[in-house]
Amino acid sequence: MRGARASNDHAAAQVRKRCDDCLALAMKPIPTGVQGQYVHRVESSHLANRFKDSILPPVFSTPYLILIMENAALNAIKRYLEEDESAVGTRVDVRHLVATPAGREVVGHAEVTGTDGRKIFFRVWALDGQEEIGNGTHERTVVNIPRIIERMNAKYGPTAAGA
Repeated sequence: MRGARASNDHAAAQVRKRCDDCLALAMKPIPTGVQGQYVHRVESSHLANRFKDSILPPVFSTPYLILIMENAALNAIKRYLEEDESAVGTRVDVRHLVATPAGREVVGHAEVTGTDGRKIFFRVWALDGQEEIGNGTHERTVVNIPRIIERMNAKYGPTAAGA
């Protein structure tokens, strides 16, 4: 009997540990419909012919368009994140519709369309003045910052997080 009881105690301890891990990973609910913005003035260093390849036209590059959409998504959910949390981009599907020159202000927008566990789904779009220059979908995952740093340090060494 003593062996069975010890085994049951061990199993109960493992369940508690898993539940503690689950509680540590729990996040605040993020409502559907929450929106965020990010404003960006296009500079010459953001143009495709400077940022990517000189044979491209002098227009706002797609990687920077995605950057402002991702920042808008993060701005939408910041108030729902705990102090030791952030949300990293894990998926982007964006159409770049209109060419934008240097000097223009671009406003990225994001709206939460749903969540699944720690994943957050967004509709994203960007405007150059009143014209939509891009749109699509985006996904972010809520992460625990100390845990990410700990894992990077374990994998790459202690300088990985500070680099």
